[in-house]
Amino acid sequence: MILLYRIYQFCIALPLLLLCTAITALVTILGSWIGSAHFWGYYPGKIWSIIMCRLLFIPVEVRGHENVDHKTSYVFVANHQGAFDIFLIYGYLGRNFKWMMKKSLRKIFLVGKACESARHIFVDKSGPKKIRETYDNARNILKEGTSVVVFPEGARTFTGHMGVFRKGAFQLADELQLPVVPVTIDGSFDVLPRMAGFNFVRRHKIIMTIHRPIPPKGQGPENVKETMAEAYATVMSSLPEKYQGFRENKDQ
Repeated sequence: MILLYRIYQFCIALPLLLLCTAITALVTILGSWIGSAHFWGYYPGKIWSIIMCRLLFIPVEVRGHENVDHKTSYVFVANHQGAFDIFLIYGYLGRNFKWMMKKSLRKIFLVGKACESARHIFVDKSGPKKIRETYDNARNILKEGTSVVVFPEGARTFTGHMGVFRKGAFQLADELQLPVVPVTIDGSFDVLPRMAGFNFVRRHKIIMTIHRPIPPKGQGPENVKETMAEAYATVMSSLPEKYQGFRENKDQ
């Protein structure tokens, strides 16, 4: 069965997924150009992500949709287990949002341009002025009533365990006095662990747990620190025992 699944991935799923990715990027670019980036920057990506999971027969379970109010803007913070985190959140979070992503992703052919057209937020850490521009951009988008999704670790895990959380997302939430929603992703590392070179997908269930929002308790560095610590503990609480505990990530 494993051999047949790998043959299916390489000969059928991979070509279809590449085609879907190209079509989704083009639709996002054109749609955002002639219409609303709020609409076209979300729904094509949502459909693309669901297709990705279904083509590869990846079971998905989502817990905690009832914990968030669809009329409220949030800063969602999730652990970064693997590449399938993107498909899981885009396809199944159930909220229109913008990604905060590495500036280097802008260079990906078609996909980078689609993300730019969709008004996703590229994080530029090249200097204080660029960092301020990133926050200003995020602030303007959040004021439009949408939410933002961030991987505070900044890089995928090599072991399935969590690394450290960076404070950028929590500073943004503190500045705008927005609730932070911890999100736990479990299983993505088992589907596609981070390795050098090509790697086959393993069929494994992915679970996304949307926890209760952490409301702002004040404003300033202490609030940022407390919220970050609470979010970290909450995300880790829903990981299985084999992925409990901190592991240093050399890529952070």
